[in-house]
Amino acid sequence: MNLFLACALIMTAKAVTSKRVTALINAFMLQSLCLFALVLYTGIKIRSADLYTVAGLMLALKVIVIPVFLQWVAKRINIEENAGLYVNPLISLLLAGLLSIFCYEFSLKLLPGQGAAAVFSFAVSLLVVFEGMFLMVFRKKAIAQVIGLLVMENGLFLCAVSLCGSMPFIVEIAIFFDVFVCVMVMGVFIYRINELFTHIDVNKLTSLKG
Repeated sequence: MNLFLACALIMTAKAVTSKRVTALINAFMLQSLCLFALVLYTGIKIRSADLYTVAGLMLALKVIVIPVFLQWVAKRINIEENAGLYVNPLISLLLAGLLSIFCYEFSLKLLPGQGAAAVFSFAVSLLVVFEGMFLMVFRKKAIAQVIGLLVMENGLFLCAVSLCGSMPFIVEIAIFFDVFVCVMVMGVFIYRINELFTHIDVNKLTSLKG
């Protein structure tokens, strides 16, 4: 399990330091692939049919459908490869490192007496949530912020799977459906915004201030 968590963490760091939109989408796809492997491994370990279904949905939606859809949107609107960074990759990586230290120390204090595996799992999931938030705050392109939201959702899901084994099955299905619909709607919005304003750089929305 720690191997899958470490791979997910590496992919999150790759997303935070990515300068190109396609690299950012690919990092999210690979992170989701790591989570799929983690869920499948957990399902095999505890022999849970529900987790098999969740793993299949994650593979179909987060590894295949959503990344392909985001790539299609990016090509359709002829988006620039630059993801629109407020801070450069080196500073982003440094901030990610500081966040990782904070998350680990916080996990140690929050889970006293727990095993190292539980502390590591919670620290990684918390870090993924924070780094998804980081993408939403420090990226100018709307599509990069959509990916930040998806990364945050992956972190919350990772926390549930690594610490609790799973969430109630109906909750997992509802979350998958909500995420899928949310991405589709945001993709349409990005397409329409680009069509009307010729760009999706949210930094330029400051010109609308009164």
